[in-house]
Amino acid sequence: MTTPKRTTPTGNLLTLAEVLDELRVPRSTFFRWKATGRAPRTIKYPNGSLYVRRRDLDNWLDEHEEAA
Repeated sequence: MTTPKRTTPTGNLLTLAEVLDELRVPRSTFFRWKATGRAPRTIKYPNGSLYVRRRDLDNWLDEHEEAA
């Protein structure tokens, strides 16, 4: 099953807040996943802001989908 692609105000980049909202996890959980290499790939801007490409999040979700 394929997930429909979503568009956001920033195009194909999601803010960390948007990712946390979509995954329904607290910031601490996301950073624990990131520290252990289990989070979706992130992009870190020079000002420290984190973003996730829409396609990377969609691929990560597909990889974690359980069989019916």
